[in-house]
Amino acid sequence: MEFILEFFRSESSPILQAFYAGLFTWILTAAGAALVFFFKSSNRKTLDAALGFTGGVMIAASFWSLLSPAINFVELQNELGQTSMPSFLPPAIGFFLGAAFMFILDKMVPHLHIFGKIEEAEGPKTDLKKTSLLVLAIALHNIPEGLAVGVAFGALASPELGASVFTLGSAVALGIGIGIQNFPEGFAVSMPLRRAGFSRRNSWKWGQLSAIVEPIFAVIGAALVMFVWPILPYALAFAAGAMIFIVVEEVIPESQRGGNVDIATMGLIGGFIVMMCLDVALG
Repeated sequence: MEFILEFFRSESSPILQAFYAGLFTWILTAAGAALVFFFKSSNRKTLDAALGFTGGVMIAASFWSLLSPAINFVELQNELGQTSMPSFLPPAIGFFLGAAFMFILDKMVPHLHIFGKIEEAEGPKTDLKKTSLLVLAIALHNIPEGLAVGVAFGALASPELGASVFTLGSAVALGIGIGIQNFPEGFAVSMPLRRAGFSRRNSWKWGQLSAIVEPIFAVIGAALVMFVWPILPYALAFAAGAMIFIVVEEVIPESQRGGNVDIATMGLIGGFIVMMCLDVALG
């Protein structure tokens, strides 16, 4: 773990740090999707547990890595006399805007949830094939994850304030947590494609492609915070709101759609614990 921290310390640019972290999360998605080369089929219980784990990581990251630092940042600003607003207000506004942003994207972008049938596609009507709709759904899911990682590293650009409530360890923990949950997520995307008749290579290709948005939005998130510094608490909460929207609207319903409610729930509990431990240990 110390090796990872040293690697990020050696790179002074938060934007590059965010890019590397986003790249790491994409690589783990690709690695998870690559399991399609070694397994002929997948157990639905395993996939549901994996989705539950994903939801747990995202919920824990939303609080420990995003909302809590956002609140602490506003409290610090109040102590320094830079602002005089309730510490909950900027995070509450950002959280709502993040959820609203994902709600709008959910309505504007055609997509299909992992276990859905083609006639259950959401968003505008389209002639896109099922594969493309599945990839778009997971890409939507990965946008807030990329933003969260980017905002976390962007917060480190100001040693006066950002580093007082956010450490390099916290940012790295968030990147590792997102990456860990991306591994089973990649598997959960590629295996249904394989069952649908795609070749192993194409199942892997489409499975990993869904996460390519993460390094892109990680860079966007870091750049926004660095160049428009006052938005930091809003940006942290924005990423949290976007992730919670995805968890409630997509991840949890999909994990329990197969009837494996208890398994999916325990997967969620496990994911929450892993992300909480990572953030506390490294942050």
